[in-house]
Amino acid sequence: MAEISRFFGIVIAMYYREHVPPHFHAAYGEFTAQISIQDLRVIEGYLPKRTKSYVLEWADEHRDELMQNWVDMQAKKPFTKIEPLAP
Repeated sequence: MAEISRFFGIVIAMYYREHVPPHFHAAYGEFTAQISIQDLRVIEGYLPKRTKSYVLEWADEHRDELMQNWVDMQAKKPFTKIEPLAP
């Protein structure tokens, strides 16, 4: 697992050699979700309403960076950390 960002107790990560569609993982306490980069929808899992809104706001701001990390990680290249959501 590669931790891409962390904010408000939320951990954003990607895994090398993941399945499509391009997505990232968000974890908050015991809650986890996989979120599509393209349309920012929850593919699998669950996040509390406020946590989900933070994650989607952050992802919308960093969608291009997320997609570049996805491409790089699929090619087994190093990933880039992404700035957290500002308070």
